[in-house]
Parts: sequence; C-alpha cells; structure tokens
Amino acid sequence: MTTEIQPLFMSINSITESESLYNNLEEMSVRQLLEGIHEEDCKVLPAVQKAIPQIEQLVSKVVDRVKKGGRLFYIGAGTSGRLGILDASEIPPTYGVGYNLVIGLIAGGDQAIRKAVESAEDNRELGWQELQAFNISEHDTVVGIAASGRTPYVIGAVAKARENGILTACITNNPGSELAANVDIPIEVVVGPEFVSGSTRMKSGTAQKLVLNMITTTLMIKLDRVKGNRMVNMQLTNQKLVERGTRMIMEELGFDEEKARRLLLLHGSVQKVLEANKAD
Repeated sequence: MTTEIQPLFMSINSITESESLYNNLEEMSVRQLLEGIHEEDCKVLPAVQKAIPQIEQLVSKVVDRVKKGGRLFYIGAGTSGRLGILDASEIPPTYGVGYNLVIGLIAGGDQAIRKAVESAEDNRELGWQELQAFNISEHDTVVGIAASGRTPYVIGAVAKARENGILTACITNNPGSELAANVDIPIEVVVGPEFVSGSTRMKSGTAQKLVLNMITTTLMIKLDRVKGNRMVNMQLTNQKLVERGTRMIMEELGFDEEKARRLLLLHGSVQKVLEANKAD
C-alpha cells in the first residue's frame, strides 16, 4: 500500500507536476493560448539568472578538468535526455572538437531520441552501466538532467559517479530533489507550473536548454575555440559555413575573397589559417 501511495504523494508535491495556473485551455482562442504560453515563458530567464552562481561553479571546475583530459557527460531521460544529446552533438561542428569531449546519454539509448522507450528511465542501475562503457574516470564530469529531480536512471548514475570520485552536477526544475541531494553541484532552475500541467517539455525544457548553452559555450570559449566573438574552429560542413569562414579571414587578414577562400579550404579552419599567416 505504501509503495503505491508514495509516487502519487511525490507527484502532488512536485512543482513541475503541479496544476497549471490556467484552466479550460480548450475554450481559449489561439491568441489567448499563445499569450498565456508566452507569459509563462517570460518566467524562465529570471529563474536561470538566479542559478548563475551554481552554473559558474560547475563551468569553472569543468574547464580545469577538461584541460587535464577530462570529458563532460550529460545523462537524462525523455526531453531532458534529448536536450543533453542535442547540446553535445552541436559542439563538434560548431567548435571543431572531437565527439568524445561532450557526450550525451539518454535512457533507452539512441532509439529513445525519436521514440519513448517505456520504463527505461525507471532503471536505477542502467545509467551507471552505460557510463562505464566509456571508461569514465575521476577526470570526467557527469551532469544529470531531470525536470522532476527524481528520475531513477539519472539519480543512480550520478550517485555512483560521485561514489567513484567523479565530479557531479544536475540541472533540475524542482527544489530540494533527490537528484540534487546526490550531486556535488545542484543547479535548480525553478520555473513554476507548466502552462499544460506537467508538460515539462515547455518551460522546464527551455530552462534546461539555456543552462546547457551557457555551460558548453563558456567551456568552448575558455578552451580557446573562439577568437573575439567568432567560431574560428567550426567545421566546414556546408557552403554557408565556408562563406562565413571566408568572410572572417577577409576581415581579419585583409585578403581578397579568392585568396581567403583558397586558404580556408587548404587549412580546414579559420583558426589554422590565422596560425599559418602568423607563422609566415
């Protein structure tokens, strides 16, 4: 009897699972719905701002650890897991680093990126098992992402990582969660009830994405992957990026378009062109 009541009790006392401040949504006009969603979204930025000290603490530690050969792992389920994978997958092409520097894991594996895998997030042992497959060590950092702060897959992973001397953090949208209690640096971005009750893909997901942007962008800047305000190490994966890189070289070195483009394609990145020109 107790085991059946406990999850319900936790759900009722969870901000992310609490009732929306709006009711009878189906009776609203399109304009009313859009304005209501926007009104709730406006609460995200102040909530993220309050968490900047904790984000700063995490990023400062991650920068030092990555410089020593460490990696950054994101682990989550559902929307939270997908956001971690999205952030991790965008870092290599944007900043020219390897795909093994920032790694995203989701409950249920890659197939769960597109389709939900039932019960995968309820396995408390699975997350740590998957981290071990990467030969995770004390130089790495594990960030658990869960809006509710009570996803077993995520809690189990960070708890075991912490036991093994690995730096841990979390991004959650509930205060005082079990997840936060099991990490070194809890980042709690409390955005309040969702416009559609319990739909954490909305404000909670937006807040998580903003925090992830802050973590990896600052990390890449501190790893010298940006010059001025430009992505000088981006991979030249399409014509748009080739043109952007060509313009960067033209503006930085004063070369004409033909020469800038030729050098860019020869060296493979803006940064390498700048280094080659400096050496000459």
